[in-house]
Amino acid sequence: MYTLAFDTTGNGCYIALLKDDKISKIYEQDMDYGQAEVLLPEIQKILTRERITFKNINLVVVCTGPGSFTGVRSSVSAARTFGLADEKLALTGVSAFEGYIHMLSEDEIAELNAVIIETKRDDFYYQIYDSHLNKITEPSSGMREEIINQLRGKKVSLIGDGVERFLSTPSGLSLHAIRLERHLDIESIAYAGLKKFLDKKTDYPKPLYLRAPDVCIKAEN
Repeated sequence: MYTLAFDTTGNGCYIALLKDDKISKIYEQDMDYGQAEVLLPEIQKILTRERITFKNINLVVVCTGPGSFTGVRSSVSAARTFGLADEKLALTGVSAFEGYIHMLSEDEIAELNAVIIETKRDDFYYQIYDSHLNKITEPSSGMREEIINQLRGKKVSLIGDGVERFLSTPSGLSLHAIRLERHLDIESIAYAGLKKFLDKKTDYPKPLYLRAPDVCIKAEN
């Protein structure tokens, strides 16, 4: 079985190919823009190096966000297009929160576990899980103090690319584990999607937008 996973929701283009449950090929390229133009050619290169065609792919896993509006739209649109091209192809979406939370090792899991994702604004994207990694909150955006108030009084583990900024000043939290990640591992997205498939819980890819896109209205002269 071949699983193809990809993510363009952040500051890069990341692709993984799994053969059964083992990583076969990885592509990772940090970039601030242009992910959509890179995604399909790099997928084709990976398939060529593996000496397979797209007809050999059984499952496509895509990160659904949150993240860049254009990046989320590009990833999800590509996955849906693949599904339209082959009705037998299984598709599933995996949020960045699901990807990050499954990066925690068993000894890092605390009473509360919070995924903190950078927004490049004053707020953060976040989701909180219990000690069994069941979600306690829905994916949300919130200010630092709002998130801290939901974590006080418990042993807490934090993971995500927003953790460094989140902890840039004392939080007063009882911290069990801290994972400062530069970006979400594509392997985690791939394995989270494969688990959904094996558990028969695939989720048709839908963009996870937690706020409206940033737009500028050009001033008239």
